[in-house]
Amino acid sequence: MTRILGVLGLLIVLYAALIESNPAASNTRNLISIANIQGRYGVVTLGAALVIIVGGIDLSLGSVVGCAAVLFGWLMKDKAMHPLAAAAAVVLFGTAIGLVNGLLVTRLRLQPFLVTLCGMFIFRGVGRLIDSVVDQSQVVEAHPEFEEPLNNLIYWLVGKNAAGALVFPAMFIWFVVLAAIAGLFLHRTSYGRYWYAIGHNDLAAKYAGLNVDRQRVIVYMACSALAGFGGLLLFLDSSTVQADSAGAGLELYAILGAVLGGCSLRGGEGTALGIVLGAMVLPVLENLINFRGLRNNVIPAVIGLTLLFGTIVDEFIRRRSRGKG
Repeated sequence: MTRILGVLGLLIVLYAALIESNPAASNTRNLISIANIQGRYGVVTLGAALVIIVGGIDLSLGSVVGCAAVLFGWLMKDKAMHPLAAAAAVVLFGTAIGLVNGLLVTRLRLQPFLVTLCGMFIFRGVGRLIDSVVDQSQVVEAHPEFEEPLNNLIYWLVGKNAAGALVFPAMFIWFVVLAAIAGLFLHRTSYGRYWYAIGHNDLAAKYAGLNVDRQRVIVYMACSALAGFGGLLLFLDSSTVQADSAGAGLELYAILGAVLGGCSLRGGEGTALGIVLGAMVLPVLENLINFRGLRNNVIPAVIGLTLLFGTIVDEFIRRRSRGKG
């Protein structure tokens, strides 16, 4: 609870500083834009947090998001697939990646760090291959129904009107709904108890009769499915996406949001509410930096320092708990 109150206080301070920085910052359009970015980041953060809770890590998330985004465009342009069918295919694509990651970690006993680090390069390369055969700017021409977003359900799902402008923070709503579902699993079902137990001590969980490997595979599948959905949101929120930059560094943003939200990098800790609040921080900070006229170059330093601070705090809490025990 202390961490949740801390990140909530940080958010309040950041929003207050943002609104004070420039009159345009409190404009409804700007606040909706921030909320949508929070939602897009948050969907991926949620997946990263689930993996962290079971004691794993996924460094391929950003590349999966980028690959899923260009795949969505390719399916509609070259394959002339309906947007809703293409969206389902992209989420299934992400789920399949999670299945492979989970099997490599559980069956071959490979380190999650190495498996997902390799995936980061592999799926960035796959995205570039797809990007080389599709012109994202021609997607609208391939699918005339994209010219009338009001008649296209998939655009309403990201809160756009007929002019392609954002009218409500649909992506944030998606994030909150998905976080609520994850919260039910984590805090109200036996699956949640399994995942926390595995994160705390996978060997003890195995002796208690849990199928640790199966649960880890399920979590990795959920994580990459959310990354696939994040790629879909990225495509719909952008006029064009490039495989070289789409989703780049997003895995670090996701890990940062999870850590800020109270997830321990050692596993076994984290709440849905904390994850939501943690994912909201960085988009507000980025917007504040832009309105203050500061350079975005400071963002990587902020991420690194925050992760280092979170690791130090986590280690301090662990040692203190061990001393009391």
